[in-house]
Amino acid sequence: MVWFLGLGITGVVLLALSLVFDGVLEGVFDGALDGLLEGWLSLPVVAGFTAMTGFGGAIALGTGWTGPAGAAGVGAVAGVGAGWLTYRFSRALMRDQTAVTPSTDDLLGTAGKVVTAIPADGYGEVLLRLAGQPLKCAARSAVPVARGAEVWVEAVPTGTSVVVRPVER
Repeated sequence: MVWFLGLGITGVVLLALSLVFDGVLEGVFDGALDGLLEGWLSLPVVAGFTAMTGFGGAIALGTGWTGPAGAAGVGAVAGVGAGWLTYRFSRALMRDQTAVTPSTDDLLGTAGKVVTAIPADGYGEVLLRLAGQPLKCAARSAVPVARGAEVWVEAVPTGTSVVVRPVER
């Protein structure tokens, strides 16, 4: 029974270590198996298999309906099941898609306020909103624009500068 509990505790420790060192086993076998066991040698899968093999064997042995060999078999079956579930859950999490990350091209056509006056031949600054977050950009305009005026973004030449025109109401 002690061996099974030790194996289960080792699996739990491996699972805790997988939070930091996941991908190590895949890196060790990189290219050797040519993706044959892709994801199956991840540290969470190995840890889940090890923990359930140990604890499953300990439970089977502790109930008294089987000997050590039968407990090892029961533990191995439980370990394969836990490894498979861990693999499936990790694949589902890896496929989870988030919303598209906003880019500076999303600034085109947005409104903003001038925070530093824009001269006709130079740069000023505007405060815009990108995905709800304030973004201060260098701005130029064909005509001078006073501080506090509302402007529209006409072009985005770089990630930190915009071409604006004043809003006429």
